[in-house]
Amino acid sequence: MLMPRRVKRRKLHRGRMTGKAIRGSELAYGDYGLVAMEPAWITNRQIESARIAMTRYTKRGGKVWINIFPHKSVTKKPAETRMGSGKGSPEKWVAVVKPGRVLYELAGVTEEVAREALRLGMHKLPIKCKFIKRDSIREKRYVKGKVVYLDDKKEEEGGE
Repeated sequence: MLMPRRVKRRKLHRGRMTGKAIRGSELAYGDYGLVAMEPAWITNRQIESARIAMTRYTKRGGKVWINIFPHKSVTKKPAETRMGSGKGSPEKWVAVVKPGRVLYELAGVTEEVAREALRLGMHKLPIKCKFIKRDSIREKRYVKGKVVYLDDKKEEEGGE
């Protein structure tokens, strides 16, 4: 599960999720993405289950990037406890998501496969999402974690 290794403060205020996402609202790594349409807290378990659904559908063919991380702790008091005596202990970790935020990115697969994989991941999340794609998609592969564009190789072979 995703969670911070260590934090300065264990218990946080709830905060507000007003407005649209400014940062993280464009595709940074992949060719296809999943964008949030509503504000929400997404738990580390939901993030992980959506990732598993996507990678299973692509048969580990493409590469999936997770663009959100659960930095915020949510506390809960034990059941049948009297009022008072302080704030409860951290129960789970959540990522604060605003509308317009790119949640996941996908590359290395066809558009049909990407659309279906992201749709399966979308059903694991508690919010409405939409599928987006990059304007100009270049054929690329990931070799040992590095991006290799296939059209660059074709140009090199044709020039020789």
